[in-house]
Amino acid sequence: MEKEEQSGKVQTDTFLAQIGNHQNPVTGSINTPIYFSTTYEHPTLGESTGYDYTRTKNPTREVVENALAVLENGAVGLVTSSGMSAIQLVFSQFPVGSQIVASRDLYGGSYRYFKELEKRGMYQFIYVDDETAFETAVSDFTTAIFIETPTNPLMSEVSIEKIAVLAKRHEAQLIVDNTFYTPLIQRPLDLGADIVLHSATKYLGGHNDLLAGAVITRSKELGERLAFQLNTTGAVLSPFDSWLLIRGLKTLSLRMERHEKNAQAVTAYLASCPYVKEVMYPGRGGMLSFKLKDASSIKAFLRHLSIFTFAESLGGVESLITYPTTQTHADIPKEVRESYGLTSDLLRISTGIEASEDLIADLTQAFEALK
Repeated sequence: MEKEEQSGKVQTDTFLAQIGNHQNPVTGSINTPIYFSTTYEHPTLGESTGYDYTRTKNPTREVVENALAVLENGAVGLVTSSGMSAIQLVFSQFPVGSQIVASRDLYGGSYRYFKELEKRGMYQFIYVDDETAFETAVSDFTTAIFIETPTNPLMSEVSIEKIAVLAKRHEAQLIVDNTFYTPLIQRPLDLGADIVLHSATKYLGGHNDLLAGAVITRSKELGERLAFQLNTTGAVLSPFDSWLLIRGLKTLSLRMERHEKNAQAVTAYLASCPYVKEVMYPGRGGMLSFKLKDASSIKAFLRHLSIFTFAESLGGVESLITYPTTQTHADIPKEVRESYGLTSDLLRISTGIEASEDLIADLTQAFEALK
């Protein structure tokens, strides 16, 4: 939905804490109500309250959509039933035969979806590794550029500003998956992107209890086209999940501060650990990856962890450790994964909000158990 102006231009921390407040004049409710109603009464023939059917517009969902538009400094925000449905919504706008240039190192679910689109003859995908490769690959035949920065799971970054200039030169749309950084660390629309999307399941929700996606557009026109498509196809976020996302956003600033602090502490520890040969951390955010010197010890290492949970996903208050080879990136063929550095010795960490001393102690005892 189209964003409303942020009253008084308050600081982001204040805006987050106040999402949904002062918006319920009848009851004065501080917490946004959950509107479960599927349909809404029309005052009379030819009149509407603005709400007709919940797939098209829902009061609870509208609050979080407006908030996300403000946070990303976009014109229109939309929330969907999952991160993958957000990606599907964005790609539904392109005509058959479109050429997409994308980051090579990206979430395995995105890769799986892109390969399916290629298999069905919908689009052509060109995968590249860095800014120089983007310059070579993007041409006047390119319809869109899709990037993760940092990438998942190798944590490589590219300049959104430079890619945006490249996209504009060739009249291509720039789409940025901002799941890892959130709008608190990086605002791609301010840097020239046309669309920013999130798996809101992750940091925006923040509690490992929600499945959601988000799409925010720089232009009102593009946002309205995607809103029409979302209403047509129906992959909207439910009222209860919209409320959970509002709840999660209220503590996003506090959580991201702790996520980042813990990631930096864990990175420093791993960099000096004799069992580790490489650590990948972009210097910001709560995500990092590392490679063990002995890949055969991964199973034993994971078995001895007691605070870190061996599970997929990321961005929640609990620290998770993931083995991309068999989990998040299993759909990428081994030869493809290993060609760009996603090897079987790599583990990915999503640092939670626990005490960093406890996280390091847990890693230490798991490594010592390998002796």
